[in-house]
Amino acid sequence: MRTDLFDFDLPPERIALRPISPRDAARLLVVRPHRPLTPAKAGVQSGAAGDRGPWVPASAGTSGEMFEDRHVRDLPDLLQPGDALVLNDTKVIPARLNGKRISRAAAQPAIEATLHRRLDGSRWRAFVRPAKRLEKGDVVRFGTEGRVCFLGELDATVEEKGEGGEVTFSFALHGAVLDQAINERGEMPLPPYIASRREADARDRADYQTTFAREEGSVAAPTASLHFTDELLARLKERGVSLYVVTLHVGAGTFLPVKAEDTENHRMHPEWATVSPETAAALNAARRAGGRIVAAGSTSLRLLETAAGEDGVIKPFTGETALFITPGYRFRAVDLMLTNFHLPRSTLFMLVSAFSGLDVMQRAYAHAIEKGYRFYSYGDACLLHPAT
Repeated sequence: MRTDLFDFDLPPERIALRPISPRDAARLLVVRPHRPLTPAKAGVQSGAAGDRGPWVPASAGTSGEMFEDRHVRDLPDLLQPGDALVLNDTKVIPARLNGKRISRAAAQPAIEATLHRRLDGSRWRAFVRPAKRLEKGDVVRFGTEGRVCFLGELDATVEEKGEGGEVTFSFALHGAVLDQAINERGEMPLPPYIASRREADARDRADYQTTFAREEGSVAAPTASLHFTDELLARLKERGVSLYVVTLHVGAGTFLPVKAEDTENHRMHPEWATVSPETAAALNAARRAGGRIVAAGSTSLRLLETAAGEDGVIKPFTGETALFITPGYRFRAVDLMLTNFHLPRSTLFMLVSAFSGLDVMQRAYAHAIEKGYRFYSYGDACLLHPAT
C-alpha cells in the first residue's frame, strides 16, 4: 500500500509533553467500527461473554455509534467478565547516552547514542547522531556531566557501522557492571517529538515507565500501559477480567519513520520477546470459554499475533519478532486493542488501521483532534474494536 494513505495533519499543540495525573484520568476514545445485530435478527444465541457473532456496519455519519468519549478509568465498565487483558512487563532502561569521540587526534565531536538492541554482555547496537563522525575502530567516551557516577569511564569501540546511523558498540565494561554504568549516565530515551521540545528530566524516569515494569531491556515504553494504576488493575480484577503479562523489549526502531513510498519496501527492526507456556495456555483457555483477548498496546498485540498459529491458538514463544501489520492482515489472536494515538505514516498507525479499518481510524483521529485529545506517548488512548 502507498505510505501516503496513512498521512494526516496534527496541530503541534495536540502533542502531549507530560502525562496527565493520575495516569488513569487520561481520556479514552472507544472506537466501534461496526455494531452487532440483535440475536433475533442474527439468528444466533446470545449471553456468552465475548460473543463474536455477525456484525453490520454502523450507519454513515452516526459518529455517536462509532465513537464514544470516555476515560481510561472507565475500562472495567467497557470490558466483560471473562476477558483477558495482556500487558507488556518490559522495563525501559535509560538508553540515551551522550559522549565524545576520543580515539583520534582531531577535534572530539559530541556523539549521541540511543542503545536499541543488546547483542551480548558487552555489545549493543545503537542509533548514533552524527554517525558520519564515527568510523570503525573509533572509541567514544560517554560522559558524566551533571551525574554522580561510582564507576570509571564508560568507553565503547565502534565495531561495525550499518545503515541509517546504526552502529555496533563494544563496551569496555561487561554484564551487570555495564548495566550500572548505563543507568548512571543514561537518560530516558524520550521520543523525538518530545525530546525536540524539552530535555528529559528526573520526572521522566518515573513517568516513562509502567507501574508493572519488571524485565529490563526496552528503549521505549509500551505507552498504552502507562495509563494503568494499581487501583485500576485491582478494579479490573474485581470486574472478572484476568490479567496476564508477556515481554517484548521495544527497540528505538519504533521511532523511525516509514521512508519507503510503499509499505512492502519497509523493513522492521527485530525485537526480542517471550510468551511463557503458562500464559499461552491460560489465554487459550480464556478464549475457549468465550472471553476476549485484549491487547494493551501494539507490542502485546504484535507478540500475540507472532505466537499464534493460523487457527488462533497461542503457542509459547521466545525469540525475535519483526511482524509488520498493515491493512489486509488477518488477526488471529487479539479481539480488542488498547492503544495510544500514533504518528502519521508510522508502522503503528498502519497497525491500528489494519485492526479497525483505515477509513475508520482516519475518522477517529479527526474526531480526537476536534475534541482536544492529547496525542502520542504521553497522550490519551483508544479502545479499538475490530473491523470484522
